[in-house]
Amino acid sequence: MTAMTPRSVAGFECLWRDGDPQRCLVMLHGIGSNAGTFERLCDRLPEDWTLLSWNAPGYGGSAPLPMERPVAADYADRLAALVDALALPGFALLGHSLGTLFAADFAARHPQRVTRLVLMSCAQGYGMAAGDELPEKAAARLRSLERLGPQAFAEERAPNLLHNPATRPDLAADAVAAMAAIDPAGYAQAVHALAAGNLAAAATRIKAPTLVVVGTGDRITPPEQSRRMHEALVSNGREAAAEYLEIDAAGHLVHQEKPGPVGAEITRFLRSDEPATQRVAQ
Repeated sequence: MTAMTPRSVAGFECLWRDGDPQRCLVMLHGIGSNAGTFERLCDRLPEDWTLLSWNAPGYGGSAPLPMERPVAADYADRLAALVDALALPGFALLGHSLGTLFAADFAARHPQRVTRLVLMSCAQGYGMAAGDELPEKAAARLRSLERLGPQAFAEERAPNLLHNPATRPDLAADAVAAMAAIDPAGYAQAVHALAAGNLAAAATRIKAPTLVVVGTGDRITPPEQSRRMHEALVSNGREAAAEYLEIDAAGHLVHQEKPGPVGAEITRFLRSDEPATQRVAQ
């Protein structure tokens, strides 16, 4: 496989793998992650595809957003600026966790640009209205980060992202390292976007064929959240198919714990004209 290489463009720090410009997958990470957390998955994706994994605004070397309380649309607008700067044609789009809110918003507002959509470990959002105080669960994240600092915060939270962290110390260490690398200011912006998010509302406007993936052992965004998103996609009256897939014995970081099965399913989905409906993969 060709390695992912760092690339800086339009105020973003990304990881990039050259391939066919007509076959491109853009990947958006979760709130405690970064571009590098897709590398295991990338090794299982088609060799001829172009792959792009961003560091979201306020993460890594990517410039933060200008507003204190951004919403998913603000991140989607920055994604539009990035893909415009790269002159990408239509592309497949993948979001994990918080990244599902950004990916769904972009797909809903730019249906002509997204050929296929993959939503992993769906974050529903809290539906906070503009001007409201942060919900307690979201505010508690920020208080904990301020109290502990990024390293201790990551050591406390990151192992919970895995199905059974004691059996995968390598993945647990990687998860802690990724979360410890967050910038508190960028993380605070992302928490506000999560609080304001409403994934099901975006489902009513998504037109692209969509694959929803979740680990059966996900304690952060349990499978019922992803099932609700799939049901919303199915019931929105669109023509494109929506597929729901559970990956057995995987947690929130489903693409890192089970990169082989997840990569195989995404590859099949990207290449298939006839998605299935609901399945569980081992």
